[in-house]
Amino acid sequence: MRVLVTGAAGHIGRHVTADLLAAGHELVLTDLLPVDEPDALRVHIGDLRDPALVREAVAGTEAVVHLGAVPHPNVPDASELFAHNCLTAHRVFEEAGRAGVRRVVAASSMAAVGLAWSPVPVSPEYVPLDERHPGLVRDPYGLSKQVLEDVARTAHRRYGLDALCLRLPFTGSGERLAGFLAACAADPAVQRHDLWGWLHTLDAAAVVRLALERDWRGCHVVNVSAADTTSTVPSADLMARHHPGVPLHRDVPGHGALFDTAACTALLGFVPRRTWRTGADAGGSTHHPSHPAARRA
Repeated sequence: MRVLVTGAAGHIGRHVTADLLAAGHELVLTDLLPVDEPDALRVHIGDLRDPALVREAVAGTEAVVHLGAVPHPNVPDASELFAHNCLTAHRVFEEAGRAGVRRVVAASSMAAVGLAWSPVPVSPEYVPLDERHPGLVRDPYGLSKQVLEDVARTAHRRYGLDALCLRLPFTGSGERLAGFLAACAADPAVQRHDLWGWLHTLDAAAVVRLALERDWRGCHVVNVSAADTTSTVPSADLMARHHPGVPLHRDVPGHGALFDTAACTALLGFVPRRTWRTGADAGGSTHHPSHPAARRA
């Protein structure tokens, strides 16, 4: 199919672009930064807040993958970040709906729950954390992702398009992932608000492709994560040490993920393929020699 990918120059966007092209899809790409992809049908460089740019980019496409956003709250103007992410999300969904696009897949974030990026210590009400967990947001980035999910629901009601918001944790590969693992090895407490969640970027690209290709209808928000944590400490011990008293709604054996991804598996048939613990995957080695598990691999 012909797909518009926003944020195509970003870390996830580059992998999504490569994966979709390899699967035979025709791509239109947008980003604020230059995009070097000779196999794209069209490339539009500019700001997604510009309605003319979005309208031109979405023209003739059958689906949209919306990845373009400010990816964290560490900016001088929190209100500007919030306004940017909310306006671009609305612009993309609105123009997609007006153009008759039938499906939009958008990158939400686990930050929409309000743990990641919280400026104060906070714990979940329970784990594994599912999509029904109450919101705890205190930061502008997480708030903008909550709005993104509401924008998706609104576009679904207004235009009848199918919408899927993927709540992603930290996503990385190579040195980016190695640095994240090394930080957790040095002090697991630094990732307590992330619930030690992660996803390999190649798995992120795979779930986006499944979201485009699988037969589903409606508007959905689903958690996506690797099957394990970033830590060598068992998950139950991590919770007891860093989130004492938080109930486990079901057993989490070994280093199992503390996010419930059953909804994603049921909707898309997605099962993450990669774990850093093996030291190798289809995308090459992602373990890091400074991490204890990597030394054992």
